[in-house]
Amino acid sequence: MSFLSIKNIHHTYFTKETTTTALEDISLSIEEGEFISFLGPSGCGKTTLLSIIAGLIPPTEGEINIDGKKVTKPESTIGYMLQQDYLFPWKTIEENTLLGPLITKTKNNQKRESARRLLREMDLLDVENLYPSQLSGGMRQRVALVRTLINEPKILLLDEPFSALDYQTKLKLENLVSTTLKNFNKTALLVTHDIGEAIAMSDRIFLLAANPGRIAKTFLVPQELREEKPFDARQHPSYSKLFQAIWKELESLEN
Repeated sequence: MSFLSIKNIHHTYFTKETTTTALEDISLSIEEGEFISFLGPSGCGKTTLLSIIAGLIPPTEGEINIDGKKVTKPESTIGYMLQQDYLFPWKTIEENTLLGPLITKTKNNQKRESARRLLREMDLLDVENLYPSQLSGGMRQRVALVRTLINEPKILLLDEPFSALDYQTKLKLENLVSTTLKNFNKTALLVTHDIGEAIAMSDRIFLLAANPGRIAKTFLVPQELREEKPFDARQHPSYSKLFQAIWKELESLEN
């Protein structure tokens, strides 16, 4: 049995005047510890699919199963990281990281120490008592990742979490996030418009077509790239070859 099973997902948005099919017959099997990326043109339903996996919206048809359990609502076993960090400006960094345990009433000294350890692993030293306004955008995104990991999710959903950052910070954060998730053996699903980011971070890449959103092609990232950190993978000869193949497929979809 696959760790994450996406079975025959269809989703239609209804209004008084129209119906719009966002997703059509999406079926995928993803193993524990895999890093998956979804690429595709605007309007192909990438974020809708992530929201369905997160339990935020029910699909019109089909079901999501994580570790053998059907997803029907948001749960702490599913971490969701967005483009914006959504840190509370009036709370300290430590208070922000411990929001999950506070809500689930599991906040204790052990969780507090875990949060501090994760902050250190994210190269965030002595920031516990600072406020979000005192940190850079990249530092805030690292805090958001700690806030997500402290809940010990089984799966992480990443919706363009690096797109608002400058390029140098983005590359550094890709390395840090990739290494952290591998160390924790976390399953991750990334939505991105960046082909290079998808190649550098992923084990497999699913290319979605639009109107309605459906799986058009699957790319397996070569083993030699998967063994590298994202920054180093971008320098590998196999990177350019895969980039060109995906670019060509995207061009054909958009045309």
